[in-house]
Amino acid sequence: MTPTPPERTRNWTARHIPDQSGRTAVVTGANSGIGYVTARELARHGAKVILACRSEERGSRALARLASEVPSAAAEFRSLDLGDLASVRNFADRYEREGDGRLDLLVNNAGVMALPYRRTADGFETQFGVNHLGHFALTGLLLPRLLTTPGARVVTVASMLHLLANIDIADLNSEQRYRRWPAYARSKTANLLFTHELARRLADTGSDVVAAAAHPGYASTNLQSAGPRMSGRRATAALMATGNRLVGQSAEAGALPTLYAATAPGVRPDSFTGPRFLAWRGAPAPSPRAGWTRNDVASERLWAASETLTGVTYAALKG
Repeated sequence: MTPTPPERTRNWTARHIPDQSGRTAVVTGANSGIGYVTARELARHGAKVILACRSEERGSRALARLASEVPSAAAEFRSLDLGDLASVRNFADRYEREGDGRLDLLVNNAGVMALPYRRTADGFETQFGVNHLGHFALTGLLLPRLLTTPGARVVTVASMLHLLANIDIADLNSEQRYRRWPAYARSKTANLLFTHELARRLADTGSDVVAAAAHPGYASTNLQSAGPRMSGRRATAALMATGNRLVGQSAEAGALPTLYAATAPGVRPDSFTGPRFLAWRGAPAPSPRAGWTRNDVASERLWAASETLTGVTYAALKG
């Protein structure tokens, strides 16, 4: 059967997920929101799923919830703090030691949004450090398993808010000037540039690993309120909560573009999947993106800077 290309697929739901039996998936930030739904639906369709979360308490609670909703699930929690490269390396080392030799799907889902200025354990601005550098390092460290697993995919969750700002290669950590929303937008642009460059490098080596991106539109999760709560902006937190109730779609709906990019036949490398209606809500469909997220020079420069900052080099993709 010829795979149905994304632009011709309408009304796709989680019921259309192909059988995932025998496949292994790692989902970062799987303790809540679209990350949890992604992990749950992959497990429901037969995948072995690793919930990679920063908080042991929340991760364990999510695992218990998943087991109650999908009693047949093969799932486990493993600790991963994307804001600490030592934790990222520990996670990858453990996966190498205890894994079954394969990794079919890596979903780079975890993220933070519009936080007050803070730094990660390694000194990076938190939004850039967690949303991009942590996932860049994780993907590079897990790449050997992805490359040896037929049909593997890397799906990175970006945002339509990337349209607000391009990266500043001379100030990746926003040290010259920090504004929380442009910094978030730059981190999401970095997600798309990373996907673009990873797809290009995989193609150059002849690998069949698919690197794709997705976004949830406006999904009602706790992501929107975390930043205002951290900075004590109660009015903004209340406004975000109201927006979630009035215009946000559910986490179940918001996870569909990620699940589509992760499992649907015919997903193309460097594709960007989001909700169909105004990239806001609805069934998965190809999503618009800024032209700067397909700039080869920018993606190469960001890649080189990311290797330097993280110390993770993608040796298997070097010529």
